[in-house]
Amino acid sequence: MFMYLRKWFVTRFFQHSRRKARLVSKDGRCNIEFGNVEPQWRFIFFMDIWTTVLDLKWRYKMTIFITAFLGSWFLFGLLWYAVAYVHKDLPEFHPSVNHTPCVDNINGLTSAFLFSLETQVTIGYGFRCVTEQCGTAIFLLVFQSILGVIINSFMCGAILAKISRPKKRAKTVTFSKNAVISKRGGKLCLLIRVANLRKSLLISSHIYGKLLKTTVTPEGETIILDQININFVVDAGNENLFFISPLTIYHVIDHNSPFFDMAAETLPQQDFELVMFLDGTVESTSATCQVRTSYVPEEVLWGYRFAPIVSKTKEGKYRVDFHNFSKTVEVETPHCAMCLYNEKDARARMKRGYDNPSFILSEVNETDDTKM
Repeated sequence: MFMYLRKWFVTRFFQHSRRKARLVSKDGRCNIEFGNVEPQWRFIFFMDIWTTVLDLKWRYKMTIFITAFLGSWFLFGLLWYAVAYVHKDLPEFHPSVNHTPCVDNINGLTSAFLFSLETQVTIGYGFRCVTEQCGTAIFLLVFQSILGVIINSFMCGAILAKISRPKKRAKTVTFSKNAVISKRGGKLCLLIRVANLRKSLLISSHIYGKLLKTTVTPEGETIILDQININFVVDAGNENLFFISPLTIYHVIDHNSPFFDMAAETLPQQDFELVMFLDGTVESTSATCQVRTSYVPEEVLWGYRFAPIVSKTKEGKYRVDFHNFSKTVEVETPHCAMCLYNEKDARARMKRGYDNPSFILSEVNETDDTKM
């Protein structure tokens, strides 16, 4: 029992360590942080305030949203209170009966705050109003109205833009949990399944991959996260995909593939990360979105293929069974890509004939020793 728990703990810890080294998570988030950023570079984020606000998490965005409105209401409430104080409109100054205040019915800081709120959100209850007695009050009313429109436009626009970001549309596009390696069309291929969970299409879809690994150049330079292009296609290509049903995309493992030198036994010991990208345009909003995921060596299954997922009902409709979306079936697969190509070359040589110029056919006369 102790050995079993120890093995389970070591396995979980090892897998957790490998997951921590993943650059792109399964849901597309990037595991990277920036250190020692110069202070002047941080100021650039405030110059591009719109993108900075959009990239904020919802809790910070709502904090800024509430603070902006409450802060502006309270600030202008203080200014309205100062106007009433300077003009001696407050009850503690005991104004005369014929005294005309700048703002009617402001009796303190609370009423000044309520007037500021009513002015900026254009409620207009009619109990408090600006008179023509003070030019300062008229100017403050115009200034608060203009600033209130700017705050409303910016904050409401930021909320709407974050809700309608195509990043959320990408959540409805999913990749298979594992990638598989098996024969397809007589070639050894790396296969991945991808599905669109919505009935609305992604227009002009394009899919591709990047293999991330640490390489050492001939000059001795170590490049961490070196990127190698991996071409993925379906039977019709890799652009303008008809993404109405789940697709199985594949990469042919040939002499130009970085997977060519790998084998079934050496694959788990490899150190790489395959990052997949799917770019497309949302049909309903015409916004461009990108879906990302990644696969580490433990998530690449050699000698498997995906189970069938699309069927046709008796009514003539096509049915997609997502229960088999990531389900794999073990199949007979060559030990390595080199083995498959060597086997093909051997078969091709057996079918071809070769002339031997030094070969001479000698005729042999047979004698009949059975004469009577």
